Amino acid sequence: MNQNILAQTTKVQKDSTHWHNLKDVTIVGRNSKSDYQQIPEIVGTNIYAGKKNALIVLDNVQGNIANNTMRQVLTKVPGIHIWESDPSGIQIGIAARGLSPNRSWEFNVRQNGYDIAADPFGYPEAYYNPQLQAVQRIEIVRGQGALQYGPQFGGMVNYILKNGTKINQPFEFETQQTIGSNALLNSFNAIGGNKGKVNYYSFYDQRNGEGWRDNSQFFSKAGFGSLTYQFTKQLSLSFELMHSHTRSQQPGGLTDTQIKQDAQQSFRSRNWMDIKWTTPAINIQYEINDHSRWNTKIFGTIGDRNSVGFLQSILVKDSINNATNQYNNRIVNIDQYRNYGLESRFITDYFIGEMKNTISSGIRLYNGNTHRLADGKGTTGSNYDVSIEGLYPRDIHFRSNNAAVFIENIFRVTEKLLIIPGFRYEWLEGSAGGSNGLSMNGALNNLQEIQRSRSFVLGGIGSEYHLTTNTELYANFSQAYRPIQFANLQAPPTTDLIDPDLKDARGFNFDLGYRGKVKNYLQFDISGFYLQYNNRVGTITPSGNNYRLITNVGASTSKGLETYIEFNPVRAFTNSKYTDLILFSSYAYTDARYSGNHQDANTKGKKVENAPQDIIRAGISFGYKGLLITTQLSHVGAAFSDANNTIIPSANGNTGIIPSYSIIDLTASYKFSKKMNLKVGVNNVEDIRYFTRRAGGYPGPGALPADGRNFFISIGAKF
Repeated sequence: MNQNILAQTTKVQKDSTHWHNLKDVTIVGRNSKSDYQQIPEIVGTNIYAGKKNALIVLDNVQGNIANNTMRQVLTKVPGIHIWESDPSGIQIGIAARGLSPNRSWEFNVRQNGYDIAADPFGYPEAYYNPQLQAVQRIEIVRGQGALQYGPQFGGMVNYILKNGTKINQPFEFETQQTIGSNALLNSFNAIGGNKGKVNYYSFYDQRNGEGWRDNSQFFSKAGFGSLTYQFTKQLSLSFELMHSHTRSQQPGGLTDTQIKQDAQQSFRSRNWMDIKWTTPAINIQYEINDHSRWNTKIFGTIGDRNSVGFLQSILVKDSINNATNQYNNRIVNIDQYRNYGLESRFITDYFIGEMKNTISSGIRLYNGNTHRLADGKGTTGSNYDVSIEGLYPRDIHFRSNNAAVFIENIFRVTEKLLIIPGFRYEWLEGSAGGSNGLSMNGALNNLQEIQRSRSFVLGGIGSEYHLTTNTELYANFSQAYRPIQFANLQAPPTTDLIDPDLKDARGFNFDLGYRGKVKNYLQFDISGFYLQYNNRVGTITPSGNNYRLITNVGASTSKGLETYIEFNPVRAFTNSKYTDLILFSSYAYTDARYSGNHQDANTKGKKVENAPQDIIRAGISFGYKGLLITTQLSHVGAAFSDANNTIIPSANGNTGIIPSYSIIDLTASYKFSKKMNLKVGVNNVEDIRYFTRRAGGYPGPGALPADGRNFFISIGAKF
């Protein structure tokens, strides 16, 4: 088989009397070198038919997986905008369709099907992302995913970890050792096996390095264990636990002039971020019969995000204070996340006449608790130390509660035409309380006690029309929303006010496309999109007033084109069994503009910030037997860093244009056998200087340079 799906799919066959659902299987195409596939119409209890989606197979990715280089991992997914400002990809920031890549917060980020963000409703930043060497595949769903997964405009990203299901022996050991530029060392080691009714898998990954810039050392440690017991052929119970600990030195931002002088320099040596993340989960899977299955996940997120640093503008030196002969005190901020949830889903087939239809439904219960301690007076030292003097001026408790129900149905109108309607009912409650800063006389300011509760229904409909066995037209429309964030509920009462009519952001996604495959040598996905984002939340200063108002500032509209094509001329024109030549290209055109504004905000018609018009990624892969060499070009167009569309960079580097850039990566791998492999690569071959973001606060302020030329070499084995 030339196709490499690497996804648990439900195969269906029809004999002369009735249908049978076969067991979940893992399909692995031994000869395929492609890392991109379309997700099957149904996977487990989830429906993907009619949706814009992509499946990335990590085993086939030609890139620096050890360093979480996302531009190489997602090169074939059109339109993914990536922030490259964190050492070794510890925090992954991705977005699409003109949305912000800030810690991937416009996506619903999941691991093995459950939430891993700080709080998907009040604070959806993904401080933790799994080490990609531990990931088997990545599912990406655009638009209509809001009906199945909840709050997002960008879609859903699901990191599916290795779990040992492909191991067909009692014990197997896997290891991958990587070294690279800037003292990069990465060690990934895993064990797993199957014995009778028990399947187990565990890995430990450790990565550390000095970083490309000065003052950017880091380490990342992650351990994972899973245990599955198959009570019967129909019923299984799984336990899994992930714990991750990362610490990175934050080199701070630079001005544009400083980047031109030396992009590796840093004027912040005392800034640190430390993140500990634990995600326990229980998974119950029950195959009721040939046509029906039920799945329930019970999960938690126990996270701690600590930061300490000198956060003044880059124009202010972090130097010895002459009066004290010491550095100035740093600022300490601490967040604690304690979140728990349950999602239960059911899927079944049924018939209307001769046509088999499928209905999927589910419920969700969620409780989130965030305790934020901020602006503490830290030490005058330089190492990571979050001890403080006195109390935290900001001591806030945020709480969120959620209950949701969704239903989606595949109606097979004919053998070729599928209609997929769905809806989601959502109930949300968010509250905030505590102290929020100091008054002029040094007393604590009590936070404006706020509690918001609301419920609503989201609707959507998708469709597929199969022109041939392997090609189809697809379209979908889906409503989406983004809840009021915690940050919008903590206005300092002395300077800011919260609009009592503040609303959740609401809008919709629309996709229309053509995708498929031609035999084994061509695959493609060409589509257009339209994203309407209403009630965007922002801060304005009303005319004639001296306070700031947190309110809905207006709407934005994103429309454009997303295309992907992969062609193998060797397979098209020859019968070679040993040679492969893969040509691929993904291109996205995005026109993202503010389409409406508040009476006190002048943004209408201006381009949305952090929304490059053009993103092109293309490459060539040449393979001969076990050897595969890939070269990749990434071009990202210019973008604005603020809604005012400021072009000339500010003196402190916080605002201004983000210039376009083009970089080339080169990777080669060789498989000595099924159990031994070698991979080497050079990123940013031409040593281009560029940056992908400007920050007004942490981890800046200022422009944040991306890495220059760097290399890696990795060797792996299985025993």
